[in-house]
Amino acid sequence: MVLTIISFLFFTILVAVISYIKTKGTDTSAKGYFLAGRGLSAFVIASSMVLTSLSTEQLVGVNGASYESNFSIMAWTVTSIVPLIVLAVYLLPRYLKGGFTTVPEFFEERYDSATRRLMSLLFLVGYAFVLIPGSLYSGAVAFTQIFDIPNTFHISFNASLWIIIWATGIIGGIYAIFGGLKAVAVSDTLMGIGLFVGGSLIPIFGLIALGHGNFMSGVNTIITNYPEKLNAIGSASSSTPWQTIFTGILIINFFYWSTNQAIVQRSLGAKNLAEGQKGILIAGVMLLLLPLILNLPGTISYAMFGDTLKKADFAYPVLVAKVLPKPLLGFFTAAVLGAILSTFNGFINSAITLFCVDIYKPKFRPNASDKEILKVAKITGIIIAITSMCIAPLIQYGSEGVFLLLRRFAGFFNIPIVALVCIGFLNKRVSGKAARITVYAHVVLYFLLIWIFKINTNFANVMGGLFVFDILLMLILGLKLKRDVPYSMNSENKSNVNLCYWKYSALTSSLLIASLIYLYGLLSPIGIATKNSNPNFLLYSIIYWIISIVISLFLHSIFMKKVFNKNTILIEETNC
Repeated sequence: MVLTIISFLFFTILVAVISYIKTKGTDTSAKGYFLAGRGLSAFVIASSMVLTSLSTEQLVGVNGASYESNFSIMAWTVTSIVPLIVLAVYLLPRYLKGGFTTVPEFFEERYDSATRRLMSLLFLVGYAFVLIPGSLYSGAVAFTQIFDIPNTFHISFNASLWIIIWATGIIGGIYAIFGGLKAVAVSDTLMGIGLFVGGSLIPIFGLIALGHGNFMSGVNTIITNYPEKLNAIGSASSSTPWQTIFTGILIINFFYWSTNQAIVQRSLGAKNLAEGQKGILIAGVMLLLLPLILNLPGTISYAMFGDTLKKADFAYPVLVAKVLPKPLLGFFTAAVLGAILSTFNGFINSAITLFCVDIYKPKFRPNASDKEILKVAKITGIIIAITSMCIAPLIQYGSEGVFLLLRRFAGFFNIPIVALVCIGFLNKRVSGKAARITVYAHVVLYFLLIWIFKINTNFANVMGGLFVFDILLMLILGLKLKRDVPYSMNSENKSNVNLCYWKYSALTSSLLIASLIYLYGLLSPIGIATKNSNPNFLLYSIIYWIISIVISLFLHSIFMKKVFNKNTILIEETNC
């Protein structure tokens, strides 16, 4: 126990000290606070993007769904490479060229100031009432189960939730509220390394335990005895039916990875376009590796415990408590804390940015100084943090797993945001009034379909249908409610960063798509997820990798190259 506490404190304090050293004496202006002075490198961007998304909500929730069902829920993670490619190739050049600090700033340029404020409010509500509480709650669940907090300290499960949520919220708030984006990004990078190392140890030790001391025996046990659990092609009864990838999940992932302020803000802080593109695409590589951390432990937990666990969300923490050697428990605890803090920090910092840049300054104090803005930012952060910490413990009363529960509530704001971005870039005439009417209609319809009529289909299908509805409604309303002047992007580079494309963007994007195809081919009934025979893992890996590479090269030559060249001509500076 003493060694656990020492290793936990050592890693946690080390991250805090390095973060302080790296951020001491940096830009203290509003630009420095909100965008890290536009000086983030590719690796910092990639690590911060992934760790902000990789919260204990996923460690607990996705592994819980894999324990209960199969690998199909990985669609929420791995298909994110598609919107990441779109962000790197199409959106980031335009975001940077416009000099945007927040995504809603684009909504003002494209629509009007009222639409900007409405979308900022949607983001803020989503962060304060859904995303931030979710990260705090899932982290608290992990801690209570791994360390058996209720029995150790003789308190109730509810009391331990409140204590851990408030303790982690206060620590995270110090980083985000007083350090700004650079402190968050630096700490995320360090915690990200720890989490990837620590998270990778769980399936390794789990397979060793399952194989009674032999790692390969554990692998063979999973592949031979539980191949259906490795199936990523979800059936109607799975947690994620395969068709939901195309009806709702991809759209939701587009929101999260290409329009979500907490994620996009990292790339907006890039020192130049090439560095931002590298960071985004490196994040894509990291996402393709996440099933080893987010899905495999849930499957191992099922193989070890069967259906004896009271809640699916207990699958991951119970496995950790059983298989992880005690000397490593302190390090892993610090890594889990890092997962909680990174998501909490990232969303708090982005919520602060949204309120100050999109609501407070333009609406109430247009001439406010940087000093005043930073003061308001810190007060706002404290209010949002306290609100989220009060809401987080209430999530325990939800009837479904934490991951899918939060995705369901996110449908209020993520779909209309993606719809407005799509129309914003692909249509020049739809007005702000048409956009706002569509947002109000979406919120009402989504509430009625999910909670009043309780329509009998996966909520991702409802989201996909409403996305089409939002698009069509805006276009129809746009026939009457038009802009006075058609929208055209300003030719001026307002960010003052180099907008030259990274020369390997097209190749890297094609290889990412190839890897996604490979992954789904391998984890399917025509791959290793079959009961017909004992599958040859190496053989299937080689076959599907060759097929995916051929498809990737075809896409690169026929489609991808033209897209990149077209955008390069449109955005790239003449001295590249």
